Amino acid sequence: MSTLTQKDVKRIAELARLELTADELDLFTRQLGGILTYVEQINSLDTTGVPPTSHVLNRPVDRDDVLQPSLSREDLLGNAPDAAREAGLFKVPRVL
Repeated sequence: MSTLTQKDVKRIAELARLELTADELDLFTRQLGGILTYVEQINSLDTTGVPPTSHVLNRPVDRDDVLQPSLSREDLLGNAPDAAREAGLFKVPRVL
């Protein structure tokens, strides 16, 4: 059984910059505790001799690249708020 406490969930919420109500704190403590209990059950399984996998099918599923028509630049810029149509560019907020 998981030993997750409300104090643990409060700390996780702080790290994620989330504000939780008392009801949410109770709910998430139960839900996360249930998830951790399930993970403990999975960890108790004997996986000796089972090779690690990176995909469910143990291989990536790729699709063929198929050339398809795209929207024109004018159509794309027409859907963008505050686009610089004369320059053919999108305006985005500064990052720095």
